[in-house]
Amino acid sequence: MIVEESTQDAALAAEITTAPAPASPSRGRRLARFAGHYLEMVVAMVVGMVALAPLWPAAWVASEGVHALVMATDMTVAMVLWMAVRRHAWPRIAEMAAVMSLPFVALLVPYGLGVLSGSALMLAGHVVMLPLMLAAMLWRRHEYGL
Repeated sequence: MIVEESTQDAALAAEITTAPAPASPSRGRRLARFAGHYLEMVVAMVVGMVALAPLWPAAWVASEGVHALVMATDMTVAMVLWMAVRRHAWPRIAEMAAVMSLPFVALLVPYGLGVLSGSALMLAGHVVMLPLMLAAMLWRRHEYGL
């Protein structure tokens, strides 16, 4: 009986070690997962804007510059929470949060100098933020499934 069990164990071990390795996902599947992750972050940002906007005092968002920073903060908070749920490393989360906030902070200079209007600040902040997020994801593509 003991000899029979050890023979079965050896046969099982041989099957396990000689089993073919699982195939890696196809390029199309990896690209779809990457695009899906990007879309998830954008959705989280929209949810953050909608859910957190009512929490800010009206006096704060009366100034277009402050409103831009508040909105960027709302989007960033929601995106950080979603990335934490997805179990991203904290350095990657901080990196993405910085990429999201940086355009708005940088654009405050031309806004303060009167070169940009408040609506141009909002538009430019978003236009710059979204490709920067994509660039950060491509830079760390292994973290985002590509």
